Amino acid sequence: MERFFLCHYHEVGLKGSNRTFFENRLRSNITRALTGIPIGGVRRISGRILVELKPESSFEPIAQRLGNIFGLASFSPSWLSEQDVEPLTQNLLRLLDDQCFESFRIQARRANKRYPLNSQELNEKLGAAVVKSYRKKVDLETPELTCYVDIVEKFAFLYFEKFRGPGGLPVSTSGRVLALLSGGIDSPVAAYKIMKRGCRVVFVHFHSYPHTSLESQDKVRQLVRVLNRYQFYSRLHLVPFADCQQQVVAFTPAETRVILYRRLMLRIAERIALREGAQALVTGDSLGQVASQTLENLAVIGSAAALPLLRPCVGEDKEEIIQLARKIGTFEISIQPDVDCCSLFVPRHPETRARGAGIERVEQQLDLEAMIERAVSSSRIEKLGLFAEEPEQVSPISQPGSAGL
Repeated sequence: MERFFLCHYHEVGLKGSNRTFFENRLRSNITRALTGIPIGGVRRISGRILVELKPESSFEPIAQRLGNIFGLASFSPSWLSEQDVEPLTQNLLRLLDDQCFESFRIQARRANKRYPLNSQELNEKLGAAVVKSYRKKVDLETPELTCYVDIVEKFAFLYFEKFRGPGGLPVSTSGRVLALLSGGIDSPVAAYKIMKRGCRVVFVHFHSYPHTSLESQDKVRQLVRVLNRYQFYSRLHLVPFADCQQQVVAFTPAETRVILYRRLMLRIAERIALREGAQALVTGDSLGQVASQTLENLAVIGSAAALPLLRPCVGEDKEEIIQLARKIGTFEISIQPDVDCCSLFVPRHPETRARGAGIERVEQQLDLEAMIERAVSSSRIEKLGLFAEEPEQVSPISQPGSAGL
């Protein structure tokens, strides 16, 4: 019997006239994710994606990679059968020879409404055959084994397991965004959450080298490589920020520094975002978590950028963010000790309730345009790929319209 991974989606199936676009992107992402693994191909059928397996195909790496594909509700290793009841029954009984169970149920779904039996009738016929052949008990509530049967188009699929997918929308169906990645716990989680909504994420990291070590940049590279499990490749902008911080320290009151730093970061990030063709900025802000994240400060900081500012973690508490960081594999990297630009030149008593007019008056002491342009022009881009055929590269800042990935 031919073997497949049968992939189900949910949210993609609700997309109306745009559904084909989402399905094609999901199929393309699955194909990309399985790079280097021997498979027979990936194709769409009615409401599902099929991954055809070869005799040498290995189950574990395929399942592991499918578990990172946004847009998938579930996926199952399955066998292809004829639809006629007699061969379908015989094939099910053959497969059950390798299963150990005392109770079971049949769960048939009939997507092909021209099939002569409805789902309940098929459940009864197949269930009766199993009882007769194996003398096992039917249990519709808590069976030891569920036998799934999908009747789709001209196909019949048999399977016994459903692995949960991450859900969401396929990456690259919702546009491009630029995420500010600090190296802490929150910002990688924010990037993950926005990827799950179908966005392709470009990253920007602000560092204070040589006033700090290279550790924060190394951490961010590690984080991007983990997040590449979900979008396969990334562009990382490394922005030197120490000169901007020194200007702020020299010409502005100490209590306003954190607000000014973050407004400058947003302006620089926005300039890079426009060159990348990104339509929004993403941060890891969580309301009330630190002094810069009071409602007043978030409003003042956010007003520095004209692009939409997305904060996927804004309503999460720290424990919720940590739990998700552990799940996606970024937590252990994020807690590695380092000194980043956010901890350099920080005042002892930062402003917690900034007012926009007051901050704007303070900013008049700074040559903002020169600071922004110098930071952008001094930035470096690293292209980090998940697979060997996508080598990591370093290049100067791209010019407007030159974003290639």
